[in-house]
Amino acid sequence: MTIARVINDRSGEVIACTIAMKVRDAIALLAEKRIGALPVLDGHAIAGIFSERDVIYRLADHGPALLDMAVGQVMTSPAITVDKETPVLEALGLMTRRRIRHLPVLESGRLKAFVSIGDLVKYRIDHIQGEADALRDYIQMA
Repeated sequence: MTIARVINDRSGEVIACTIAMKVRDAIALLAEKRIGALPVLDGHAIAGIFSERDVIYRLADHGPALLDMAVGQVMTSPAITVDKETPVLEALGLMTRRRIRHLPVLESGRLKAFVSIGDLVKYRIDHIQGEADALRDYIQMA
């Protein structure tokens, strides 16, 4: 089970922001899309991640002036990334060890997808449920 299986059915662009975007605009995007984090791009390269945690921590440091700062000044960087062939359990372990909730998925150095710990846990639970159902069917037919 790799990340490729988790993102296989996704369509559309990854919602992201740039290093030059104002924090106020990135916060508005988080709220509008009802998401907790955004990958931050510098051209096509992943520069970091901007999350709700960044807002809280940097607000304590900078106060209201934070809203007019560029995302590149306050994002978490460097971003910890995975590729499509990373096993789901390895990604979950990485997220647990590093205490992060989001991972950019890169393909040939470019952002392919953005997965949350919730995405991976849901996929894992669905997979385990499928295995349990298959075992139940097998036992009932035996």
